[in-house]
Amino acid sequence: MRIPSICITLGLVIGLLVHGAAMADQHTSQAHHGYKDDAKLPHGVIGISLQVGAERIGDPAILYVGMVHPEGPAQQAGLGHGDEVVSVDGTAVKGKRYEEVVGMIRGEPGTSVKVGVKGENGLRELSITRVAGDKLPKGPTGSHGSPAR
Repeated sequence: MRIPSICITLGLVIGLLVHGAAMADQHTSQAHHGYKDDAKLPHGVIGISLQVGAERIGDPAILYVGMVHPEGPAQQAGLGHGDEVVSVDGTAVKGKRYEEVVGMIRGEPGTSVKVGVKGENGLRELSITRVAGDKLPKGPTGSHGSPAR
């Protein structure tokens, strides 16, 4: 019995999407769990995890906010779960790799970053002041940064 190549391709893509969603739900401070250059990134964060998605196979990848830290600067600025990240400091993120966008968002604690997002409230740009990653309050959280039940 021969398995059609489309079935193999769909299985691989679904597996990657499921794995990506699981990685985004882990509570890391904005970097992909296996990101090799994490130690080289600035330690200023805004309190989000990013998730990669696409509507259909073959569509360009889109970066979504997967998790917002409930007491972080991104949440205070109005960034929400499911918002699409479209620019960082005026530079479009379309076509950029995940690691590039993480590097663009991170910076020195106390400095600001402008994040352009598209969501329920339309297209908007938010100015968010970065904090040191170890300064975000730790505590039990449930899915997407909401308090655990």
